[in-house]
Amino acid sequence: MEELVFQVKKEDSGERVDKFLSVIIEDKSRSFFQGLIEEKNVLVNGKAIKSNYKLKEGDAVLVDIPEPIELTAEAENISLEIVYEDEDVIVVNKPQGMVVHPAVGNYTGTLVNALLFHCRDLSGINGVIRPGIVHRIDKDTSGLLVVAKNDFAHNNLAQQFKDHSINREYYAILEGRLNKDSGTIDAPLARHQTERLKIAVVQGGRRAITHYEVMERYKANTLVKCKLETGRTHQIRVHMAFIGHPLVGDPVYGFKKQRFNLEGQMLHAKILGFIHPTKGKYMEFSSELPNHFIRILEKLRGESL
Repeated sequence: MEELVFQVKKEDSGERVDKFLSVIIEDKSRSFFQGLIEEKNVLVNGKAIKSNYKLKEGDAVLVDIPEPIELTAEAENISLEIVYEDEDVIVVNKPQGMVVHPAVGNYTGTLVNALLFHCRDLSGINGVIRPGIVHRIDKDTSGLLVVAKNDFAHNNLAQQFKDHSINREYYAILEGRLNKDSGTIDAPLARHQTERLKIAVVQGGRRAITHYEVMERYKANTLVKCKLETGRTHQIRVHMAFIGHPLVGDPVYGFKKQRFNLEGQMLHAKILGFIHPTKGKYMEFSSELPNHFIRILEKLRGESL
């Protein structure tokens, strides 16, 4: 158990205790502290409080952070769309709504659970909770991922990602009509300073580069192809919102009022290319746009300009 104590300063007076803690302890989310508060692991002036407690200058905040419990991923008989497989790698087409690996709130039903049922020989570099996982895409983003079946393949692919030599192309449906036919967004990304679950364009953040090309324009939307030069968390979603054209259906960075009843952002990882770890040759894979994506495109195409 790790015990932390904070004294509330004047500038933090009036702040909610859960928000205050998520800002000063950057590697933990606001929901994490809400859980600690519920379990009475956060005390203010020696007393249990609620998450919406407003801090006062001089308050003493004591936080007990329990030791993390080591999770293990269990094999589950979940259908997988395998695009390619050999003794070194598996390329899968992940559906929208599937989390890549187990984490708080999603212990089962993940891509890792499905992979463990399909094959037992995944790389162990990322431990028992993320075996074989070299890169991720968001839960509500569909499309292609490559998974490593041994440590050599994992290290080789990880280096290709680090060198930005992996070819990754995404299709996205944006709000509004993009005027330029193509362009590059070069804007650094980091954790949002107050909303810790968000990523934002922040000077001094990690460099992030997205190249885009308009594929189709509609009455009030645009279909674009985005090519990642870097691969930061939420990169396409944040970059497009930054230029005023957030993704349709994006619950975090998109418009508050959405036109369509969607389960998440319209973003699909369509092309994935890399040099095979042992064969040494370039391999490229493509996946069709999923049905939920096509359904929205058909609606947009049916609207008169």
